[in-house]
Amino acid sequence: MGGAMAEGNVTPAAEFNIWADPEAAQRVFSSGLDVTMVGLDVTHQALVSPEQLRGAGRISEVVAELLEFYGGFHRSVYGWDGSPIHDAVAVAYAIDPTLLEVELLNVRIDTESELCRGRTVVDRWRRTGLEPTASVAVGIDSERFVALLQERLARLG
Repeated sequence: MGGAMAEGNVTPAAEFNIWADPEAAQRVFSSGLDVTMVGLDVTHQALVSPEQLRGAGRISEVVAELLEFYGGFHRSVYGWDGSPIHDAVAVAYAIDPTLLEVELLNVRIDTESELCRGRTVVDRWRRTGLEPTASVAVGIDSERFVALLQERLARLG
């Protein structure tokens, strides 16, 4: 989980995980490895409310309580009635690759700009003519994601 095609969450341009070490991220994205970017654009499409997790066991209740806390932040900052669980989306994709719609795109990391350092520059419309460097998540089946999250948390007790 990292990056974003649009806006960031630690700066207007950068998502936290990439912003924390953009040089390392650039090495990963230009390494030739099979990289899939699951960014904020997709994780923000899969909001989870505490109510969706209640009643499915002890662990689900704990996660619901955490979402109560985070929900206040997301309501005040974004006006949302739920919270993204960013890393869970990436894990869910590893469990079920059909949950996300991905496109093979060129991704570069800004390592120099004062205002955009850490931004994942994703060539969604292939304007640069550069070769793709990563699979980039562009959509999610949010209902199936929430159902998978509910089911997996319920298994934990």
